[in-house]
Amino acid sequence: MSDSLDRLYLAILAAKDLDPATSRTARLMKRGPAKMAKKLAEEAIEVVIDAVNGNRDAVIRESADLLYNLAVLWASAGVKPDDIWAEMDRRERLLGIAEKLPKTAAPKIAEPVRPAGRRPTVALKGRRLSKHQ
Repeated sequence: MSDSLDRLYLAILAAKDLDPATSRTARLMKRGPAKMAKKLAEEAIEVVIDAVNGNRDAVIRESADLLYNLAVLWASAGVKPDDIWAEMDRRERLLGIAEKLPKTAAPKIAEPVRPAGRRPTVALKGRRLSKHQ
């Protein structure tokens, strides 16, 4: 699976500077992170709806769209698939492959420590920005 995502990521990098009128990737990149995040969220919701409705074929199609939009967001953020694979390897060493890190795990040193249950609130482009500390 990682080979396919690696190839997709490389294709996204190659397409990011193409003409936005002819390249979906270039168009998403030009519109910025807020648009990319919105598209990613839309695809995730579509996967969820199709899964709840028991539509296996639609889950497959929408999951491919979800992975594409995730890889576009990664490329925009300077995140490489190898960064993700390294994090997954780290988690497997800590908890095993089937586990997600618990929310109570110690934060990375670079991250601020926030009160329990509080996450920063960040507005998308064009909206007010506020952070709960």
